[in-house]
Amino acid sequence: MRLWLRIFLTGLVLWLATVVVTAWTGNANLVPTVVLFGSFLVPVTFVVWAYGRGRSPEVTVELLFQAFVVGGVLGVLGASLLESWLLRPSVLMYVAVGLIEEGVKLAALMYVTRRMARRATRDGLVLGATVGFGFAAFESAGYAFNALFTADGLSLTQLVETEVLRGILAPVGHGLWTAIAGGALFAARGRLTSPVVLTYLGVSALHALWDSMSAIAIAITLVLTGRPWQFEQLRIGRVPHVTPWQVHMYTLLNWAGLIVISLVALLWLWATVTSDRRDRGNLPQ
Repeated sequence: MRLWLRIFLTGLVLWLATVVVTAWTGNANLVPTVVLFGSFLVPVTFVVWAYGRGRSPEVTVELLFQAFVVGGVLGVLGASLLESWLLRPSVLMYVAVGLIEEGVKLAALMYVTRRMARRATRDGLVLGATVGFGFAAFESAGYAFNALFTADGLSLTQLVETEVLRGILAPVGHGLWTAIAGGALFAARGRLTSPVVLTYLGVSALHALWDSMSAIAIAITLVLTGRPWQFEQLRIGRVPHVTPWQVHMYTLLNWAGLIVISLVALLWLWATVTSDRRDRGNLPQ
């Protein structure tokens, strides 16, 4: 059995066992274990998978650990500071979040790889994904922790639901976007060239679309199926009731949008990998 699959299955069994025991005993001391296992399982699995897909000897386990932990924490801290200083409610808020979070992850990648003597595109893909998955793991832990607290007390159900959803979406989120940016950065030998800046803007746009997809789905649903009385309630600042059909349409549009964004990013990653293989194949032997 491959190492990444063994890690995933072992971690999944331990997480499920912890959830069951926590629910059975009501032991709040086990909650941090549920949060950590659920938040880190998928990101760590994909980092191990990416590590085994091909990289140079310079990408050591130590460097991978630094990229995941140091890069991930620096990214989360940097994003938190910048978003608290710069973000204000507006229609451009999602764009600003995308630019900030992709920017801090790219900066964290540049920091943890600053001593690398040689830079290959495939190494940038692996290390970029590692920083992105580290960011995703620590961010998910925060979301899971917040989901625990409700008006009725602690909710293990909400915590687990949050971790399952973010675990499912993790492979096509932060890790994927930062892998693309890392590949472009390493292809430029660590310099902020025009292709690197354009790639950064591109993944930031994907990030912004991802975060705003719920609002976009709501807007499209109202445009296509909105009733006059709903628009009137919106005009006077009230939240209108929605019909069951509108709920179904919103859900369909939201998931369809997320799938399209994911496919665009995956195709972009595939094009980067294909181009790198072609370039390496054309090198003189």
